[in-house]
Amino acid sequence: FDVEDLHPKMVARLYKRFDTFDLDSDGKMEMDEILYWPDRMRQLVNATDEQVEKMREAVRTFFFHKGVEPVDGLKREDWVEANRVFAEAERERERRGEASMIALLSNAYYDVLDDDGDGTVDVEELKTMMKAFDVPQEAAYTFFQKADTDKTGKLERPELVHLFRKFWMEPYDPQWDGVYAYKY
Repeated sequence: FDVEDLHPKMVARLYKRFDTFDLDSDGKMEMDEILYWPDRMRQLVNATDEQVEKMREAVRTFFFHKGVEPVDGLKREDWVEANRVFAEAERERERRGEASMIALLSNAYYDVLDDDGDGTVDVEELKTMMKAFDVPQEAAYTFFQKADTDKTGKLERPELVHLFRKFWMEPYDPQWDGVYAYKY
């Protein structure tokens, strides 16, 4: 795999996400740093211990598959390649009919975001996720507009999974740049 084959804005997008997860800015993403985010969600929503533990397990599994070793973590210089390897493995899992790691993570967060328990996520609930990940809450509107493909005004599980897949796995497309309100 050659990182140089990726669009520079996709590389910037990936590094921006790495830097968000690398809480101590030491150039290495460690599992303890990643597990901060489910704990942060607990602080922002009325999540049960069971929901938070499910989210923590999904985060562990997802990022392990992204190359974050439980003890050694993952270095920043390996992050972009690890993401491309993950994307190819995720496509292979889909071809085989196996469970998607993106769906696993998305569903764990979805269960916590659906604060009113109606089986959907609205803009206000989505703002919680933006706040949890230190993304400007205004981004919720752009994110929501892109994700709500059936235009019901509510996000269903498949819509959230689809958006995450598009944003992180597909070849670079500028229409997804504003989803997290970052300028890449």
